[in-house]
Amino acid sequence: MKYKISLFLLLTAVLFSCQNQDEKRRAENAKEAKKKEAIFNNINKGWTFIDEPINEISESQLNSWTEWREFMKELGDKPRKTIGAFQKKSAAISKKAMALNNNIPAQFNEPAIKSRISILITKIRMLDLFIHLNKIPDDKVVFLVQEINKEMISLERQMDKIVERAKVPKEEGEEDFLRMLDTARAIPNAVAPRNQLDQNAAKVE
Repeated sequence: MKYKISLFLLLTAVLFSCQNQDEKRRAENAKEAKKKEAIFNNINKGWTFIDEPINEISESQLNSWTEWREFMKELGDKPRKTIGAFQKKSAAISKKAMALNNNIPAQFNEPAIKSRISILITKIRMLDLFIHLNKIPDDKVVFLVQEINKEMISLERQMDKIVERAKVPKEEGEEDFLRMLDTARAIPNAVAPRNQLDQNAAKVE
């Protein structure tokens, strides 16, 4: 009889313990789900990219740059519903951004543009890194979206400067002057042959 009572009490204790563990697990799962929902909502709210050229000059000049058009199209397609969708979109944007180093239009193929593209790519890759972490720092993700927008504006404004500069007519002789300033095109000083130098030295003596 005592054995049966002991067994009953043991089973009751085990059952009670399991019930407490289940309740604790459910509470933790609910807490984790609420946290993930807050992260998703913050990222979803802050995920707003500039997906259109900032002015007509940029738009008209960039129509022929396939990599840029595909990059902008990728930015404009906002993910929905899950963090996983944002992670996939981030990876796709990063891939399109890397392609911006290819086929840069001749007009924009200069250091000021290339350096801005490099900075833009770096920030996009940082975004892709942060959003794939186990514990996503959502505030950093939103901050990087804002930083990427700033870099895009800076890049397009630099393009506009180049376009405007090309419209200004050059004064007569300006191109020749600019060529003279180009050290790569400069004519090296002719060095007199050694035997001529020796003859000159003999005359002086």
